[in-house]
Amino acid sequence: MFETIAHLSLGFGVALSLQNIALCFVGCLVGTLIGVLPGVGPIATISILLPITFGLDPTGALIMLAGIYYGAQYGGSTTAILVNIPGEATAVVTTLDGHQMAKQGRAGIALGIAAIGSFVAGCVATVIIAALGAPLTKLALLFGPAEYFSLMVMGLCFAVVLARGSILKAFCMIMLGLLLSTVGTDLETGQERMTFGFPPLADGIDFSVLAMGVFGFAEVLRNLENPEARDVVKAKIGRLLPAWSDIKQSIMPVVRGTAIGGTLGILPGNGAVLGPFASYTIEKKIAKDPSRFGKGAIEGVAGPESANNAGAQTAFIPLLTLGIPPNAVMALMVGAMTIHGIIPGPQVMTKNPELFWGMIASMWIGNLMLLVINLPLVGVWVRLLQVPYRLMFPAILIFCCIGIYSVNNQPMDVAFTAMFGLFGYLLIKLGFEPAPLLLGFVLGKLMEEKLRQALIISRGSFMTFFERPISAALLAVAVIVLVIALLPSIAKKRDEVFTE
Repeated sequence: MFETIAHLSLGFGVALSLQNIALCFVGCLVGTLIGVLPGVGPIATISILLPITFGLDPTGALIMLAGIYYGAQYGGSTTAILVNIPGEATAVVTTLDGHQMAKQGRAGIALGIAAIGSFVAGCVATVIIAALGAPLTKLALLFGPAEYFSLMVMGLCFAVVLARGSILKAFCMIMLGLLLSTVGTDLETGQERMTFGFPPLADGIDFSVLAMGVFGFAEVLRNLENPEARDVVKAKIGRLLPAWSDIKQSIMPVVRGTAIGGTLGILPGNGAVLGPFASYTIEKKIAKDPSRFGKGAIEGVAGPESANNAGAQTAFIPLLTLGIPPNAVMALMVGAMTIHGIIPGPQVMTKNPELFWGMIASMWIGNLMLLVINLPLVGVWVRLLQVPYRLMFPAILIFCCIGIYSVNNQPMDVAFTAMFGLFGYLLIKLGFEPAPLLLGFVLGKLMEEKLRQALIISRGSFMTFFERPISAALLAVAVIVLVIALLPSIAKKRDEVFTE
């Protein structure tokens, strides 16, 4: 307890420096902005901004990128409530009752309860990260190469099961990501692999190129094919502070949403995205009058909004303690850490305590900033919602090209990004989800390294993965999860949940 308090004191000392406060504010502001503007998500934005972080210290860079991620959860609710378009995937459920409340002249109440629920959930989730950080890091320090490899296999199995759509398609995306991670020169043998004699591939595929292409360019193409239909509420927003009766109705949904989102956010794959859906389903099932849902029930805003913010922040737990990214945004964070020479994993807490605890402390500051940014500036966000997407996408593409060129000053990187953009768009059209591809790509090199280390230690025996108890248990969980997901009855229910 006293050790955690001492660590948090260190964290606040780092987070409260003028530079880090400014970077946290920029991250939260940009996050809210891209959450408000439909068609621009945190994945594409972080991909675009990765090159900008080169000139920053690692702690400040990660504080800013983290602020973009959880800031987008706040901004997404504004669009969902006022325009009936989710600015972020996690805000899809908020449209059901949030927009109905806006049509009834209660837009201000919906926005207020969404912000309050998000703030409470974000603060609670940060406490959970602080509480679990030290114990999980100590546990992770007991891991050897075999345990790490098995942990990553388990994480990818969860990613397959929790991905939207077909399990087979998600599995193919994971395998393709692992395959792409092997392109380039093998550092141990010096042999080129899958480069087809093409010199620009000798150093492998750049993480920024793949991420910006599959998520940045592809997202622009996907949005351009959809005609814009923004049903902006014309009625007055009204007062933002909910009445006591509204708060009373929302207290338990916020508590339940925080618990559900916080738990699912830790899981690899779509855990953070599933949180709001699970929260809405539970609130509807336990409600005395379920018919109110879809017609402006405040619980349908409070629960899911709390869940998406709790999930966005607990997603940092496996990243900071184990070095395993649970979703595509966290995979980008791994890329950012690697760019700055930091190896994600339990060593972060021991070798870079300022970064670890500074990020955690910045989340409290960031949540407070978001409360201030969102509620008083609602009028500004409403005006921004009226900007046509056709005016935004050229600027997005220009920033993408400038950003990707600045990484290595290679024109070929821009061409590769465009190619991956077309590939990402094709994946979306064919019903493949790109997020597992990025997870597989990020974990691929690390999995190969740990596999080789484990086999060298065991003199080539694969039994080392089953003889070590922790490794065997992790592999068993991975197999059980896949088997359960493939059972006909479970598979049918899973498809129904994702369809709904």
